[in-house]
Amino acid sequence: MHERFTTIALGAGIGCFALAWCLEGWLPLTHIGKIPVRTLEELAPEPSEAFVKLAELYPRSFKKAYGEPTAAAFHESLRHARDVYIAEGCWHCHSQFVRPVSNEDIRFGAVSTAAEYQNELQLPQLLGTRRVGPDLSRAWNKHSVDWHVAHFYEPSWVVPTSVMPSYSWFFDENDEPNRSGIALISYVMWLGSWTEDWAKAEPRPEDDS
Repeated sequence: MHERFTTIALGAGIGCFALAWCLEGWLPLTHIGKIPVRTLEELAPEPSEAFVKLAELYPRSFKKAYGEPTAAAFHESLRHARDVYIAEGCWHCHSQFVRPVSNEDIRFGAVSTAAEYQNELQLPQLLGTRRVGPDLSRAWNKHSVDWHVAHFYEPSWVVPTSVMPSYSWFFDENDEPNRSGIALISYVMWLGSWTEDWAKAEPRPEDDS
């Protein structure tokens, strides 16, 4: 009798595990696989104004890092920047998701939609864990190239109350942005450029952290 109940319990456990795998694993994957994901070639067929501007301001370091400001070089910089953004833990303090709570839509613009994340550089999504710094999901052209250069080198120069650390290793011995610095500036200034006009509506001004 004991052996029979053990066998039943084991079979039930295996069955529940298989059912959970189907419902929580296989079915979502089959659905997600059908969702179209836009590539960088579709999102950014041409290099951004910020990327071209960096090539003009820092021709020596830009040429060393990316050659000419072509679409291919721009795509390379964006992919590199996302890797650096993740590795440096930027997503711990800066989310890329405007949430429907705490009046975030007033501070950062319209609440984020699923469509905003259906592209190559938004998978996996960098939703963020804390709200130490401002949301960056639509940082597109919010500040100038010069502002971002100063902000990465020493944040307090442009935001006196900032708690963000200096990222001086994004600059070379001549204090010009290096490969990672050029990439990060281009990446942040590109975020949200693909979203609908209604999502880009100017939120209430606030100090950046």
